[in-house]
Amino acid sequence: MNILIATGHLAIDTVKDAVGNNAEILLIDTEVAAFITPGKLLDAYMKNHRSGEFDILLVPGLVSGDFSGVANKIGCPIYRGSKHAYDLDTVIRYADEITFSTEIPACELIDGIRKEEALKTLHDLEDNASSVFNLRNLKIGGNSGMKVMAEIVDAASMDEVELRKKIKHFLEEGANIIDLGISMTSSVEDVERTVQIARKVTEGPLSIDTTIAEHIICAVENGVDLVLSLNSSNIDSTAKHIAEKEIAVVVIPDPGESCDTLIKNMEKCREYGIKKIIADPILDPAGHGFTESIIRYKNVAEQYPGIPLFFGAGNVTELFDADSIGINALLSTIAADIGSSILFTPEYSDKTQGSISELKTAAAMMKLAEIRKSPPKDLGFDLFCIKEKRKRKEREIPENFISAKPNTYWELDPKGPFRIGIAHDPEGRGYIVAEHERATIIGKNASEVLDSIISEGLISKLDHAGYLGMELKKAEIALQFNRSYEQDDVF
Repeated sequence: MNILIATGHLAIDTVKDAVGNNAEILLIDTEVAAFITPGKLLDAYMKNHRSGEFDILLVPGLVSGDFSGVANKIGCPIYRGSKHAYDLDTVIRYADEITFSTEIPACELIDGIRKEEALKTLHDLEDNASSVFNLRNLKIGGNSGMKVMAEIVDAASMDEVELRKKIKHFLEEGANIIDLGISMTSSVEDVERTVQIARKVTEGPLSIDTTIAEHIICAVENGVDLVLSLNSSNIDSTAKHIAEKEIAVVVIPDPGESCDTLIKNMEKCREYGIKKIIADPILDPAGHGFTESIIRYKNVAEQYPGIPLFFGAGNVTELFDADSIGINALLSTIAADIGSSILFTPEYSDKTQGSISELKTAAAMMKLAEIRKSPPKDLGFDLFCIKEKRKRKEREIPENFISAKPNTYWELDPKGPFRIGIAHDPEGRGYIVAEHERATIIGKNASEVLDSIISEGLISKLDHAGYLGMELKKAEIALQFNRSYEQDDVF
């Protein structure tokens, strides 16, 4: 395919590095490539090329304007390229596989294709995978992918509305198994009610999280698919019921005892006829035996290669004051290396919100990396949140400039002040709220809220407009990253 790339003076070197010899470059008489107009493009093309010389012409992804008239005159379709020049190498590589758009930047089209290909590969791999056993239709162990179990802490204390909402949220985040955490003070009736409500919400696998025998038996009788957890304190009183129902179990060591008790407890479960066994050597928190616990996992995996492993990622994330996204990515790597089948998280504290989707994505990345025999990068999706894979090109500081200084004089806008905040509706959708004595504006992003404030005539001073733009954007970013927001606070 014969491709022509249009760009401006500032981006010319970056474009040259990105496209190499795979496309020709048309330099337009403008500093900023995004400011290319149809007229300037036509002038530059007619001076350097003849009609019909190229298969496609790519303008920067951030340009505005209608280039259809120019396309007709030069005999070549004109499409949007990437937003940033450094992505042009990838755009050109995929040129034969995508249908370019006059409205959507090519980099966004490529991201969609990569993700679709990755998801299809994962779907096919899971369809063809063998498993040690199934929880309903969910494959566990074997060469199937790692599954995410999400615990609803103290589920039995929730009313039906709250419990339903929590289950739906966890499923939307990507949880494969819903784990119902039951406190020691819950009654058998509480357990029965909780399991029955959960079963109405989802037909997927349900787990009961307790060591109390009465709770376990009640949950088994009411249709759970997995019991978390069994040890010597409850095996004798529950194993017969579990075996009769062919329920899966997570087996743990006895409290304060060595991993030898995990092996004894698994053997005892087998003696009772329990066939679906998952081993949990217990992942210890960072700084409290974490490395030794990984070695335990490795030893159990080698000793019992046919037993799926339960990996309690939440034991680390909940007890580590750091952003969970990177921790979950690394934990998923370790879990995959030692052959884990289930990644567990309670997503209990505010700092670990989002852990379900983080583990889900990380597990998918590790599966693709395994199949491709490559590191978990350039897979079609990623776990970048704040950091960038590639930075945009910076401007150079000009020779002549005015040093910015704060305005020491402040005066209230005659039209009145605003109170900015964020709020969520019952479905969890976030909004920016801008309250004024004459009206309250609610919107999803800073731009539409500010536009509405201006159109409603609620502002009259430039410094007030600048201040509102700053605060509204902070509120938008808070929503984007699921952060809290308070007006005038440092973000």
